[in-house]
Amino acid sequence: MADGNVSGDCKNDSDDLLLDPKVFTLDDSTGQEPEGQTLWPRPLARTWTLMLFLDTCLLFCARMVMPICTVSMASTFHWTKTESGLVLGGFFWGYCFTQILGGHVSDKVGGERVLFISTASWAVITAVTPLLAKVGNYPLALMTMSRFLMGLSQGVHYPSLASLCSQRIEEGERGFLMSIMHSGSNMGTLIVGGLGSLMLEWYGWESVFYGTGLLSGLWVLMAWQYFLKGQVIPKQRISSKDAQWSLSVWLSLLKKPPVCAMVIAHMCINSALYTVLSWLPTYFEDSFPHALGWVYNVIPWLVAIPSALGGGYVSDFLISQGYAVASVRKIMQFFAMGVSSMFLLLLCSPVKFTSALAYISAAVGFSAFTCSGVSMNVQDLTPSCAGALFGVMNMCGAFMGLLLVSFSGYLIEVTLSWAMVFSVITLVNVTGLGFFVFFGDAHRVDLEVYSQVTPT
Repeated sequence: MADGNVSGDCKNDSDDLLLDPKVFTLDDSTGQEPEGQTLWPRPLARTWTLMLFLDTCLLFCARMVMPICTVSMASTFHWTKTESGLVLGGFFWGYCFTQILGGHVSDKVGGERVLFISTASWAVITAVTPLLAKVGNYPLALMTMSRFLMGLSQGVHYPSLASLCSQRIEEGERGFLMSIMHSGSNMGTLIVGGLGSLMLEWYGWESVFYGTGLLSGLWVLMAWQYFLKGQVIPKQRISSKDAQWSLSVWLSLLKKPPVCAMVIAHMCINSALYTVLSWLPTYFEDSFPHALGWVYNVIPWLVAIPSALGGGYVSDFLISQGYAVASVRKIMQFFAMGVSSMFLLLLCSPVKFTSALAYISAAVGFSAFTCSGVSMNVQDLTPSCAGALFGVMNMCGAFMGLLLVSFSGYLIEVTLSWAMVFSVITLVNVTGLGFFVFFGDAHRVDLEVYSQVTPT
């Protein structure tokens, strides 16, 4: 994270840079990336890193409330496994729709306010979900709609982070920053898995929604009061080259083998993780009914936090030592998709609770390496439109996650076997890893695409 050129009153300069609307575009004369024009000063970068970590933590708290409470809610409302899968899958329908929009808007005006509006929206949705469940005689439809709206409001989060990272953070420090954000997701899952399980047991499932919504609302108030209040976003200045990022440019970009491989790998790892996140509590409840909920809802994510941070540190260190960026990304992704799948396959045979917990923890821990692999690759290949392209990737991942989560519920109900679910997840992971290993790269392609489809 760069210190930037700060003159005069440091606070005023930091405020000016906070919502600088400049887009990461190519310099007209040199064709190079602009130097230091949108980078955060180091003190501001540290503060925003903490805020983004907390936001990501709360995001996953809100996202995981429903999977944590699904068993209890299914008992209350008499849902089948297929109906539970329908409710859980509703999130991904909404999640698909706002990915590209969130990344595109963040690329244009900066992601700070996009994240603020997003967080305010899903905080309200989380808090009112128990009230919706008790309105009328159709709790299944209302809960599915609630999850749809949750996905709609959360869909902009990661594309906005990708855009912020490519515009505000130096290249050599992006891997560790994204690993911190990924650790926030694991921390959120850990918190709602631990405290949420206790609240579920002591006060009922409604309390988990209320508590998460309240904490998220506090973040919104803090972000507005101390960071965004009084800030004005100037009108965006669109360069001629910006305007020429047309459909033909995007189609040419998506036809590039490294971009296709990146999208496919991201789609596969995301859908696999979504399925594990959504069905993990139900798996332990069905297989080990006497196990303590807070144990299996906490330990896997407790392992994932140092794993994500370690992966980010190692990837940045290897790159700083001169290792090829593409090789580092592929190594990280091999651990995220290949090694983690080996542990999931061990769950296909009968195991004891301690073994199942160890295998799941190892699989989740290794999967955290993806934040230094394919998740970072979009900033290697296309830094000028990282947010929008990450939105495309996440949209594909969310749609595939919707299908895989719903299909898993069907498999469980029809076959009464969790082995089928873990086998399907492994197949998805191996497929995505194969594409990324053989066709993935880290050389910038947006300059090449732009020069091919625009007149000189």
